[in-house]
Amino acid sequence: MPLVPPPPGPPSFFGLGVGTQNYTCASTGTYSSIGAVAEIFDISCLPEPTFDLITDIAYDAWKAAPESITALSLINTISELSPGVVLGQHFFIDNPTGSGLSPEWDFTSASEAGNPNAFVVGATTGSVPAPSNPTVNINWLSLKSVEGELATAIYRVSTQGGQPPASCTPGSANITVRYTAQYVFYGSSL
Repeated sequence: MPLVPPPPGPPSFFGLGVGTQNYTCASTGTYSSIGAVAEIFDISCLPEPTFDLITDIAYDAWKAAPESITALSLINTISELSPGVVLGQHFFIDNPTGSGLSPEWDFTSASEAGNPNAFVVGATTGSVPAPSNPTVNINWLSLKSVEGELATAIYRVSTQGGQPPASCTPGSANITVRYTAQYVFYGSSL
């Protein structure tokens, strides 16, 4: 399904997500998503062309980094982002309106510390393959808010990495696949 057009008005936040997409091996021998975990960094003040290249720059560094390095430690090694300003975290929770998992972006412990409404739980409204190397790069998404005041609409674009291997052996251990993406948040009421 195509991405839903953004709402009128400027974005509320521009973030760079640095983290992992997480997968389990299904009995069919293919990987199935079990969510993601990422740190979201402020990229709203990056100049051109750095803004357009930041997911590539961060992904190249993330892919080459040892497993022990954290996203924050990594960001502080990238001159274009150092020091990294953390907006918040991205992770998955039990779906508040049904079954399965839902993505959440939570800024309550970082850029909006102390504001209990500085989060958004999203539901996908659109999904398209990444325009560049979709077997490696996760889909671009549009999402709507189902809970929280951080945004009414969220977009995941400019993705790098995150796709699992094409097949797996049933019973294999869960895997994490590093990725970076730009997250654009619209309609904040904070």
